[in-house]
Amino acid sequence: MIRMQRSIDEFSLLLVRTGCLRFGTFKLPSGTLTSYYVDLRLVPSDPEAFKKVIEYYSELLRGDLLESSQSIAGIQTAGTAYGAVLAFNHRKPFLHVGREDKEHGTERIDGALLTGLRVLVLDDVVTTGNTLIHSIEAIRSKGGVVKDAVVLLDRNQGGSANLKKFEVKLHSFTNMSQVCGILLDKGVIDESEYDQIIDQISNQSTES
Repeated sequence: MIRMQRSIDEFSLLLVRTGCLRFGTFKLPSGTLTSYYVDLRLVPSDPEAFKKVIEYYSELLRGDLLESSQSIAGIQTAGTAYGAVLAFNHRKPFLHVGREDKEHGTERIDGALLTGLRVLVLDDVVTTGNTLIHSIEAIRSKGGVVKDAVVLLDRNQGGSANLKKFEVKLHSFTNMSQVCGILLDKGVIDESEYDQIIDQISNQSTES
């Protein structure tokens, strides 16, 4: 437990150091204003950070979660980079779930997907869970079995509850509330910034 908490502390600082987590005022594609911005696609550009993040995923995957899975599916785009390395390291077949195949109306799946295959779905961040849900439905439509999904960061905006409706359990390394608490303790953000972010998370969670 102490080791995991230390890793979460490291990860929180890593997010800021690599520019994956920025604070200010940002406009999302939906037009919504947010006081923070997360982009974990930057991590693979920093070899040391990439190595550490793979270690954090591996901590999360220990035990029954990995043993009960026959394959790992990475969600485009960040989930692909992390999922491929983890699948290789843990000697699991890898599937790539890409953007929607316009001809069939579902996400494209690259890799050998056999009927009844137990697939662990992996992405970097979860917000409402819609991206994961679409990918899970695509895998299931081709005969795959999905019971679990893994992410590094849960933005506390209803993803876990929405996935539960599809009988999928979300496993996250940490969440945005926890990260902000750590960054407050470390002096990276002040109390007003912390309160603003927590208020935003609470409001968005209520809306989800």
